[in-house]
Amino acid sequence: MSDATPFRSHVKSVDDLCGPAGRLEAVLNTGRENAPFAALVAHPHPPSGGTMHTKVVYHAAKAFNSFGLPVLRFNFRGTGLSEGVHDNGYGEVDDVRAAVSWLVAAYGLPVLFAGFSFGANVGLRACCGDTRVKGLVGLGLPLRSAGREYGYRFLPACGSVPKLFVSGDHDVFCPQGVLESVLVDAPEPKRLVWVEGADHFFAGTGQLPESKLGVMGGVVRAWLADEFAL
Repeated sequence: MSDATPFRSHVKSVDDLCGPAGRLEAVLNTGRENAPFAALVAHPHPPSGGTMHTKVVYHAAKAFNSFGLPVLRFNFRGTGLSEGVHDNGYGEVDDVRAAVSWLVAAYGLPVLFAGFSFGANVGLRACCGDTRVKGLVGLGLPLRSAGREYGYRFLPACGSVPKLFVSGDHDVFCPQGVLESVLVDAPEPKRLVWVEGADHFFAGTGQLPESKLGVMGGVVRAWLADEFAL
């Protein structure tokens, strides 16, 4: 999105985002007045410490916001100051839907969704087939974690919106061959990117110990520029 006007985002607390379980704690990175999309980013597994401030979530939000898009992050029910209790990925689907509705009401713009780990699974389940959502990003898409199994039979319902999947090539929760076989069911257009030397959290491993969060963010930015002409 070409615009010569300098852009400086501000972070604002959101006080009126409510889901079926009550108020959801949220923050908004403001965007340009002429932004063509609004973005939503969902966080990883709450009982394992995931929040809207998790590093991967922050860097994903930063990638969207770099194009001047307003970006909403929120805590799932029972996390941080959000009301309700953790619902093992069931009620959290409705939390994502409430966040999409909030963005649409606030901006009247189509929505781009990104989620990390648990947030990717839950968010894709909520957003696939939602005509308000025009792009989907799954970061560290989990298949099995701490005894929990994650299913993806819903992927055919995601339709023809652009889809990006990014995982570390050392992610123990989504082995490459298994994830690739799962994503066969996701309709085109889709892109799968493996970040070399990265674990589930896009931290470094082995002989490549430096953080790969910047690489992950760069992949998201390149995809946004390619697919949406931002």
